[in-house]
Amino acid sequence: MSVAPDVVDRVRARLAEDGSDPTPSHVAAALRRGGRLYGDATVLAVVDELRRDTVGAGPLEVLLRRPGVTDVVVNGPDQVFVDAGRGLERVDVRFDDDEQVRRLASRLAAAAGRRLDDASPYVDVRLPDGTRFHAVLSPIARPGTSLSLRVPSRRAFSLDDLQAAGAVGPAGAAVLRALVASRAAFLVTGGTGSGKTTLLAAMLALVDPHERLVVVEDASELRPDHPHVVGLEARPVNVEGAGAVTVRDLVRQALRMRPDRLIVGEVRGAEVVDLLAALNTGHEGGCGTVHANSARDVPARLEALGVAAGLSRDAVHSQLAAALDVVVHLERGRDGVRRVREVAVVEPGDDGVARTRTAVTLDLDGTARTGPGAARLESVLEEP
Repeated sequence: MSVAPDVVDRVRARLAEDGSDPTPSHVAAALRRGGRLYGDATVLAVVDELRRDTVGAGPLEVLLRRPGVTDVVVNGPDQVFVDAGRGLERVDVRFDDDEQVRRLASRLAAAAGRRLDDASPYVDVRLPDGTRFHAVLSPIARPGTSLSLRVPSRRAFSLDDLQAAGAVGPAGAAVLRALVASRAAFLVTGGTGSGKTTLLAAMLALVDPHERLVVVEDASELRPDHPHVVGLEARPVNVEGAGAVTVRDLVRQALRMRPDRLIVGEVRGAEVVDLLAALNTGHEGGCGTVHANSARDVPARLEALGVAAGLSRDAVHSQLAAALDVVVHLERGRDGVRRVREVAVVEPGDDGVARTRTAVTLDLDGTARTGPGAARLESVLEEP
């Protein structure tokens, strides 16, 4: 049963004045104060509406719990989309107005210990259930307050699972298995939503169970099915503007925790300096993910991050060529399927600039074609 928004708003205001919870008795009393009689069905409908505003993700909760949903995005009160593996699709969920979206955003931010209001109009946090939540309030965002929720994976996918789903063919899977076994340093790259974290977790599940994995992330998303994983998660400033713990801080701590493999969930800032240094000081098998449009663009992407963190261009490329062996690149096709499309090797150029060379290209049907870097990849995979 639907209830007129103005009725719900009046009850909400009266409960707020009294400091009462939205129980059936309190809601019934608030409705009676309006001078009209309402039946039990109306009372219960108002209770459900108010509880959706105060529990979980409100009207979005049912979407977050749908099987297969990885993302829920809101563009103002009238546009809600989900991604269930086929790209963003609009759903029949609406908010009454932008104020309702703002209330939900502020409550979710508060649940994570962050402030969200006109003085601090955007936030990026992890909710208690592991959901990654980002919000920008209107009028900075248009056509209204914008919400983005990334749903944590409810299960850990194995490489066999990804192969069955069409993300990688038998030839590509064999290369990835050999890459993990070789203890070479590698990065998984791709655009937003291309499946980088899912693939990296599947690859880490192949690591020898006697090895200790120390995972550093800005927001905890990487959950490999492995018996010895220690996760470190960055922390933003609190409402007083203090208490921040950066990914770079945690990379330094991870090096003191006797990792057999150091993993940085996503390399996006100054932590690239410490990661490259770690991979150059005997920490084999290190890996992570990074946003990049192609494997060819990875050196330029890491150069930009390293120079911004204070390294010279020459230092970035010399460390990169010595530290990183392989790049595994994913793409998301127009059909919505995330696929491994390329495996490339990293090599120093005659001019001192590190470059990637394609070793294996994986076609949409899963077949593999070797490229100019194939011999170098074979050498890397054969190294003890």
